[in-house]
Amino acid sequence: MSKVDRNKPKRGTASESRYTLFEFDRDFPDDATCLDYLVRDLYPDGIYCPKCERVTKHHRDANRPSYSCQFCGRHEHPLVGTIFENSATSLRLWFYAMYLMASTRCGISAKQLERELGVTYKTAWRMFNKIRSLLSEDGAEMLSGTVEVDETYVGGKRRGFKNRQDAALHRLDSKTTVLGMVQRRGQIRAEVVPNNKRTTLVPVIIESVAPGAKVYTDQLRSYQRLPKVGFEHAHVDHSAKVYVSGDVHTNTIEGFWWLLKAGIRGVYHGVSPKHLQSYLDEYTFRYNHRLDGERGMFSAFLRQVQKAGPSEQPS
Repeated sequence: MSKVDRNKPKRGTASESRYTLFEFDRDFPDDATCLDYLVRDLYPDGIYCPKCERVTKHHRDANRPSYSCQFCGRHEHPLVGTIFENSATSLRLWFYAMYLMASTRCGISAKQLERELGVTYKTAWRMFNKIRSLLSEDGAEMLSGTVEVDETYVGGKRRGFKNRQDAALHRLDSKTTVLGMVQRRGQIRAEVVPNNKRTTLVPVIIESVAPGAKVYTDQLRSYQRLPKVGFEHAHVDHSAKVYVSGDVHTNTIEGFWWLLKAGIRGVYHGVSPKHLQSYLDEYTFRYNHRLDGERGMFSAFLRQVQKAGPSEQPS
C-alpha cells in the first residue's frame, strides 16, 4: 500500500515549480489569512496610532477588514490606499488572481481570469489592470557590466499595398518601436520610444546604463555614437548573417523579444500602442523577478502591494 498521503500532496522533487496550487491553498485558505498577511507586510514595525502617537497593539475587528487600537479604539483600515480599496471582491480571490498571473510564463488574459475566478468580465478586467499597475519598477538601479541593447517593433502590418515589395518598404508604418536593454545575468528594461533614431535611442540608453559599461548591439547606425558618450561599444552585423562574434551578441534581449511577442500573440492576441508600455512593464517584471522568494514570482507580486499617499508611520 502506498505511503503517500493523498490528502497532503507535496511538490515533486523534479518539479520546476517554486510554489504550487496546493501550497497556495495551504497558506491562504480564506480572507482573514490574506488580510493578516497584508498587515504583517504593510506594517512590519506594527501599526502606528496617530491618536496615541505611538505604535500600539491592534485587534482585528469582527466582520470588518479593519483593526482597532487596544488603547483608544481608533480604527486602522489596511486595504485603504491599496489596489483592494473599495472592492467588494473577496480578498482571497484577489490573491488567487495574483497567483495565476504570477504562475504563467507568458501571462494570463482578463478573459481567462474571468473563467478561473467566476467573476464578471468587468470585474476581472479591473482586477487584471489593478494588479498589472503594481509591476512598474520606477527608480530601479542602472544597468552595468555587459549590456545588450536592441530595438524591436510591435504591431500589425498596414494593409492595402499592391505588392509585397511595397508592403516591406512600409512595414514599420503601423508598428510601435520598443527599445530593450538587458544586463548579462542581471536586470532588463524595455521602453516604448517614438522611433529608432540616434537622437531618440541614445538618451534613453544614457539614462538606463551606467557609464563605462560594455554595450553590445546590432549594426543599426543609431548606436554608433555610443563610444562618444562614455560606453564601450561593439556590434554584430545581422545583415551579414553574423549573430555571434566572441562574447559579442544580442541573443539575450532577442530571446526576451521572442517571449514578449509570443505572449502578445498567444495570450492577448493584440496590444494597442496606448497600453503597450504596461504590457512591457509586466514582462520585464517577470524577467527581473523570475527567481524571487520562497513563493517564486508570487512573492514579488505580493511585495508590490503598497499603501498610496503619505504614510501614517512616524519618520
